[in-house]
Amino acid sequence: MSTWANLGLQDSASPLMEQLIFFHDHALLILVMITVLVGYLMFMLFFNNYINRFLLHGQLIEMIWTILPAIILLFIAFPSLRLLYLLDEINEPSVTLKSIGHQWYWSYEYSDFNNVEFDSYMIPTNEISNDGFRLLDVDNRIVLPMNSQIRILVTAADVIHSWTIPALGVKVDGTPGRLNQTNFFINRPGLFYGQCSEICGANHSFMPIVIESVPVNYFIKWISNNVNS
Repeated sequence: MSTWANLGLQDSASPLMEQLIFFHDHALLILVMITVLVGYLMFMLFFNNYINRFLLHGQLIEMIWTILPAIILLFIAFPSLRLLYLLDEINEPSVTLKSIGHQWYWSYEYSDFNNVEFDSYMIPTNEISNDGFRLLDVDNRIVLPMNSQIRILVTAADVIHSWTIPALGVKVDGTPGRLNQTNFFINRPGLFYGQCSEICGANHSFMPIVIESVPVNYFIKWISNNVNS
């Protein structure tokens, strides 16, 4: 989760988020190089007295500054397209979770099991325990197995919501009447926090998401208890 003075991206908890961070760093490096080059050229132009009396046109330099940016854009476009296709790919999910956005809470259904569904509300500040996180903890967490392909289906019951977990690189709009789908793979145990990322009314800030990632045998035990209860 994000902590005080954390200006960078959150630590990744999935392979796709790792790839997104790599691409971010790759694109940022290219932007820094361009900024330094253009800044240096502008500085040199402003602070020198050289004049080319015979310069009417410069076909060579114009060719260079047309072709070079095109090549640089290719270095950004190819990794970006590769990542887009990776994010869309879904490989035989082990668990399917359906998330429904409401004003202002989330409800979840484990589609592979009978009668495993619940609502997830934010814990109010006056009820939260000393070790809880204000505005982030919920009464019912999503429990998912680690090292498993998870498919999530996102929709909404009233207005547009957005189901977002930054550490997993997941952000899916929940639109009334539509079912959006994505997948993720959690590669470590822990608690991962997110929030609705589409303004959806007065209490938009108060509908957090918490995923509890556990080993597969703990998940089987949890799901068995919920199916039997």
